[in-house]
Amino acid sequence: MEWTIEVRAAQVADEKAIGRIDALTWTTEVSPAPARLGDGFFEHNKLSDILVAEVDGQVVGYASLAQASRLPSHAHVLEINGLAVDPDHQGRGVGRALVEACLAGARQQGARKLTLRVLGFNARARRLYAACGFREEGLLREEFLLDGRYVDDVFMAHMLTGADDD
Repeated sequence: MEWTIEVRAAQVADEKAIGRIDALTWTTEVSPAPARLGDGFFEHNKLSDILVAEVDGQVVGYASLAQASRLPSHAHVLEINGLAVDPDHQGRGVGRALVEACLAGARQQGARKLTLRVLGFNARARRLYAACGFREEGLLREEFLLDGRYVDDVFMAHMLTGADDD
């Protein structure tokens, strides 16, 4: 099946679709944060930080691209601090399109580095990020206690200038 993925800035009207995707995807297998069921997505996330992926006019994924820290000395670093794809659309390039849009957005904002964190056992996400040029920069061993087991947190980054820029 041929289809087109469009990535665009989120709009207030996307909140219900993003919340649905959040509810379908955010489990302790992919996130250390508790589910935000019942909360308004934009109560906890800035609308201007969110990108959405659409297929045939339907929001099927989102990513959050934000400042990694409020420190002026860290202003050159942006972070993907949330990415989710509707399970019915996973494995079809939506996640890659969102990561690539985050890379492009970070470059447009003048960032030198784009970072993210991913749970150690989330091999699928780690493969996607590596395929998009992210490299592991650090490992926080047993950083989270999820479902009775300790889980590593992997810090990954993509340099947007210089030799590491893909």
